[in-house]
Amino acid sequence: MEENFTERLETPCIVIDRDKAEKNIARMQEAADRAGVALRPHIKTHKMCGYARMQIRQGAKGITCAKVSEAEVMADGGVDDIFIAYPQVGRFRLERVVKLARRCQRLILGIDSLKSARPLSEAFEKAGMRGEVRLEVDTGARRTGIPYEQAVSLAQAVAHMPGLELTGIYTFKGMIFRGNPTQDIEAAAREEGELMARLAGELRKSGIAIKDISAGSTPTGTAVAETGFVTEIRPGTYIFNDHMLCREGWARPEQIAAHYYVTVVSTPRPEYAVIDGGTKTFPMDVFLDAPPYHYPGYGLVDGHPDLCLRRMNEEHGILESPKGNTGLYPGQVLRITPIHICTAINMQNTVYEYYEGKLDKHRVDARGMSV
Repeated sequence: MEENFTERLETPCIVIDRDKAEKNIARMQEAADRAGVALRPHIKTHKMCGYARMQIRQGAKGITCAKVSEAEVMADGGVDDIFIAYPQVGRFRLERVVKLARRCQRLILGIDSLKSARPLSEAFEKAGMRGEVRLEVDTGARRTGIPYEQAVSLAQAVAHMPGLELTGIYTFKGMIFRGNPTQDIEAAAREEGELMARLAGELRKSGIAIKDISAGSTPTGTAVAETGFVTEIRPGTYIFNDHMLCREGWARPEQIAAHYYVTVVSTPRPEYAVIDGGTKTFPMDVFLDAPPYHYPGYGLVDGHPDLCLRRMNEEHGILESPKGNTGLYPGQVLRITPIHICTAINMQNTVYEYYEGKLDKHRVDARGMSV
């Protein structure tokens, strides 16, 4: 990037290096293609239609969303093959997914219980349609997902429901091995693939002809694909990368495509300085000083490894130096590497994109779409 482009920024903000993002997209797509699996990236990271279309142009089969509101935005933006990997609970969601299914070439929905599957079946049957569904299985993350040992019986019940067509299974396990956090990507991925392949075999023996076995996050995605046990992977963060992925061994710092830019607004004392971004800018979903990675703050100040961002109010970020002198001054613009980029993007209405010497502003299309 050119040296003086920061003079055109309105901080606090996020700047995306599009060239790096495109290379990150290509890297994951090439890995999926080599393994012979479909790539269905999660848009939770970028939340922008332009980047979703970019992923599809490079070979992605479709996209993954968490919420129906996100999926509606993506459909408005020209994407018509969407998987909503989240239970559709509540009449308002059922009404919206049925309408969305009429607009999409393919809409896949996630289920993980009879209580969520029955109303979905009724909604599609009433509309004279069949909704494509996948069964979510818990393989260790302990959030949504039917317990592994109950998956076959639930799948058998869903397979006989009018209005629904069960075509696959999916999971999110992340960096979990034998029920505990791990730093071993290969072990976590191998276990994920084996668990899903075993379940797929049991379902097929029971007469349920599922087609899709979907798994894999960014750190484990390529390794899960290489097991040969899945048909699809759903990474998201890889498009921009962040410090978390660097610590997990997936990315290198030079592959991070999105950074914060902030301005120092006050230096009341030598030992600390105040920047123009606080909790409304920086997500606080990272546990500081906790194993296994012991993150030292909510962002890393580039060029200033001694500075720590550990204390914030709504509009004030406090940079402290254990040396007793930050060396900063009001008006100074700093670049900060995000620990976790997904929640960071969702806190911005717009982001800057730097590409071929040009700096443009783009709306975060699905920002705040939480329904």
